Amino acid sequence: MIVQLVAEVCKLALIVYCLRWVVSTYVQFQQPTWSAPLGKRRLAVLLTLVLAVVAIKLVEDVITDDSGIVDKTILIFIHGVVPVTLTRFFEWITFTGSSTFMLLLTTGSAIAMLLTGRRRDALLLSASVLSAAASVYLIKFAVNRERPTLWETDWYWGSSFPSGHTLVAAAFATAIALFVGRVWPSVRGLSVAMAVAWIGLIAVSRLVLGVHWPTDVLAAACIGAALPLAMSVALDLKYA
Repeated sequence: MIVQLVAEVCKLALIVYCLRWVVSTYVQFQQPTWSAPLGKRRLAVLLTLVLAVVAIKLVEDVITDDSGIVDKTILIFIHGVVPVTLTRFFEWITFTGSSTFMLLLTTGSAIAMLLTGRRRDALLLSASVLSAAASVYLIKFAVNRERPTLWETDWYWGSSFPSGHTLVAAAFATAIALFVGRVWPSVRGLSVAMAVAWIGLIAVSRLVLGVHWPTDVLAAACIGAALPLAMSVALDLKYA
C-alpha cells in the first residue's frame, strides 16, 4: 500500500514537471512576452498544474472505482469518531457552502469590489464562482456517481461527484485570497490560512453528514482552487 502510494505520488510529480517544462518551452519560443508575468506568478502556475493533475487523477480513480474501498473506510471512520453533538455545527458549516449563501456572498463581494474600483477583481471573483457552478453540473452529469448510503442522511440533488458545496466555496475562497493578497500583501498569509480552513471545514462537513465520499470533496477542492488561480494568471498575461 505504501509503496503504491509513493509510486503514484512520484508519477504525478513527474507529470507536473513535464507539464511545467512544456509551458516553459512554449513561452520561451512562442510567447516570450509572457516570460516576465509568468516569472512573477511561478507559484500560482505550479499550484494550478498540481491541482489540475491531482483532480484528473481523482476523476480517473472514481470512474474506474479504484477509490471505493478507501472512500468507504475513511467515511466509516469519520462517522465513528465525530460526536453526534457536533452534527448541528457541521450542518451550519455546510450551509455556508450552499448555493443560496454563496450567491448572496458572491454578489455582495463583487458589488463591493466594483464600488471601490476593483473591476478586475470583481471579474475574477464572478468568473471563478460561475465557472465553478457550471463545472459542478457538467461533472456530476458526466460521472454520475451514487451518493453514500452508509447511514440515513438528508437528501441532496444530483450525483455525488464532485461536492458542489466544496467546489464553489473553494473557487470563492481562492479568488478572495488572491484579492486580499494583492490589496493587502501584509495579510496574504492570513487570508490563505482562512481560505484553506473554510474550504476544509466545508469538505469535512459533507463527510460528517454522510452525503459525499472523501474523493468527492478532495477533487472538488482541487478543481475549485485551480479555476481562480488559472484565471488570475490568464488575466496577468492579458494585461501584461
